[in-house]
This record gives sequence, C-alpha cells and structure tokens, in this order.
Amino acid sequence: MRKFISAPLAVAGQGFLTPADGSRPPVPSAFLWDDRTLVITAVLRTWRSTKGDRGDNYLKRHWFELETACGLRLEVYYDREARRGATPWWIYTVAALKAK
Repeated sequence: MRKFISAPLAVAGQGFLTPADGSRPPVPSAFLWDDRTLVITAVLRTWRSTKGDRGDNYLKRHWFELETACGLRLEVYYDREARRGATPWWIYTVAALKAK
C-alpha cells in the first residue's frame, strides 16, 4: 500500500544512477530522508507534469518511480521551480515492493 509523504529529499553522495540527457535531470544513486540513506537500484518509470499559465503550458515536474536496495518503491519528483538554495527533489509516496 502506498503512503503519502511529501517531504524534501537531500542527495547523498556524488554518484548518479542515470546520466543527464538534456531532457530530464540525472537521478542520484542515493537520497537522505528521515535520517535514512535510500540507495536507488532501479528507475522503474518516468513521466512529466505541466502547468498552465496564461494559455501556455510549462514543464513543472519530472517524476520518477524508483526502487531502493531496502525494498521500497518511491515516487519522487524533481521540481523545476525550486527556489535557489532549496532542494529540488521531493519524495511523494513510498510503498513496499511486492514479493516476486
């Protein structure tokens, strides 16, 4: 069952799981959340959300569904409008991975 979180994430370390390709940000290999280090093992899916402003649509967030080494499935997003000095990464939901 998914649990709504909506909390900022800090990037842990210098590595990235996916490279920047010009159309989306690179996914860090680990995040810090709630005094835990979440090591990312896979990107399960990606999507984008937009917002409308005066008749135009703008890219607002890059969304990622991620799998962690500790058996969690995270939905996180990268906020393109994050204020200077604030983290652009946020955890949206968390769930346990289904047994295979």
